[in-house]
Amino acid sequence: MSKHLKIDLHTHILPSRLPDLSQRYGYGGWISVEPVGDGKAKMMLDGKPFRDITCNCWDAEERLRDCKRTGVDVQVISTVPVLFNYWAKPEHCLDLAKYLNDHIAQTCSLYPKKFIGLATLPMQSPELAVTELRRCVSELGFKGIQIGSHINEWNLDALELEPIWAACEELDVAIFIHPWDMDNKDRMEKYWFPWLIGMPSETTIAICSLIFGGVFERYPRLKVALAHGGGSFPFTIGRIDHGFQVRPDLCAIASKQSPLSYLGKIWVDALVHDEETLIFLIKKMGVDKVILGSDYPFPLGEHHPGKLIEDMTQLTDEEKGKLLSGNALEFLNLEKSLFLED
Repeated sequence: MSKHLKIDLHTHILPSRLPDLSQRYGYGGWISVEPVGDGKAKMMLDGKPFRDITCNCWDAEERLRDCKRTGVDVQVISTVPVLFNYWAKPEHCLDLAKYLNDHIAQTCSLYPKKFIGLATLPMQSPELAVTELRRCVSELGFKGIQIGSHINEWNLDALELEPIWAACEELDVAIFIHPWDMDNKDRMEKYWFPWLIGMPSETTIAICSLIFGGVFERYPRLKVALAHGGGSFPFTIGRIDHGFQVRPDLCAIASKQSPLSYLGKIWVDALVHDEETLIFLIKKMGVDKVILGSDYPFPLGEHHPGKLIEDMTQLTDEEKGKLLSGNALEFLNLEKSLFLED
């Protein structure tokens, strides 16, 4: 068992119950949760099965038992991305975001040494999003948010989103970008392709939109982390930067800094499932910018969070400590002492 504090940046949680959202808001398209007994439930989307889940998706004590089994000291908890609901009417998305954020805050207050919360926002309405962001920081004590890889038709360089980036920089709020709403039609319908191929592509579109769109130049203190090892981005950065250099008329229209210049400034989680890939990721993104993240409690996650890092002989003990908790604490601007047992 690792002697380092272990903080898992990438975990998802639901309330134990959701209200009937279709009835509450007067139209369909919402997730519901139907218990099926024996600590299990089905997430339903408009009455059709979306995902089977178990009680560790909503039961904090069950999560803590899993954490004890795998040596995880702290989980950073965020909503399930299908509940971003950016497609919905903004006032309804805000209402649900408050419900989800209050639940996350309550869970953290019950176990303050075990859980850290990331808020969700109604990103399709930047004005409402900033209002909820300020509430989550000032009233609920959140240090970060989780957002999707795009907001409906907007990529993350959309000018409409500028007030959100400004508020995040002002409040020193960390941003965890999670892919969502992947293409699932035609050629992407089979073989779980939206999750296996679509998600890494979505993440790359998100970070390249921030880079090419000049968002980091306008807001240089933004702290951004990417799920799933940064998707395809770390492995295609050479091609992306080459395109920036040879076709500035297409790629450098809003940004003066090359994509390669951002390596060492962007965080990624370590969820790549392969030792050689993780070694490359650390070398490319920087040992100070890779953070343990498991995608708990879902099947595509690392089922023993941190084991891949702990078993790597190529890393020094100090480097393992950074990946297992030090980098997460820096990203979220938190002190280690907050999570040490008395």
